[in-house]
Amino acid sequence: MTTKASPAPPSGLMLACGALARELMAIRDMNGWRHLDLHCLPADLHLRPEKIPDAVEAAVRRFQHKYDRIIVVYADCGTGGLLQARCADLGVEMIPGPHCYAFFDGIAAHAARAEQEFTSFYLTDFLVRQFDAFVWRAMGLDRHPQLRDMYFEHYERLIYLAQTDDPELDERARAAAARLGLAYERRLTGYGDLPDILAQLSSSASQ
Repeated sequence: MTTKASPAPPSGLMLACGALARELMAIRDMNGWRHLDLHCLPADLHLRPEKIPDAVEAAVRRFQHKYDRIIVVYADCGTGGLLQARCADLGVEMIPGPHCYAFFDGIAAHAARAEQEFTSFYLTDFLVRQFDAFVWRAMGLDRHPQLRDMYFEHYERLIYLAQTDDPELDERARAAAARLGLAYERRLTGYGDLPDILAQLSSSASQ
């Protein structure tokens, strides 16, 4: 007697920012969500947020015939609502939130602290590792260090939202704060809201 194989769950694609790649893969693999693939757009799009909606649209059109469902794992990320509008036009889902920092910090908690932390500059594990490329050189501070006082005039603290308990990254984040002339705070967030968000997406993608 042969048993009938269970149908494979519908395929889903997480279309995400490259700055979240390491964490998204870890969460997906930890939970065995093999029906969710991951495609990341270049993390340096954050340096030109006006380009994010077009880049997301191009990727959606590239992959929309290969997957049953596409989920855009971006926050607004400085697009001023344009990314959300574009996703609505394309008929794809997008995770709500102001910035990927909020995913890690907890979207509700991040919003509640917004008024107290508006003079804070945030780093994640990714940005600590890529500080020179995405902050120091991207802002021209390697060539014009005097710009630091202008860019960070109204900042008081650098808050490292740590996904991992890594002493080396902690030391690098502390050094980054010193280079920017800011007080230092480390907040161990782990993956924040991302596991719950992905669990909901994975569950509905399997239905």
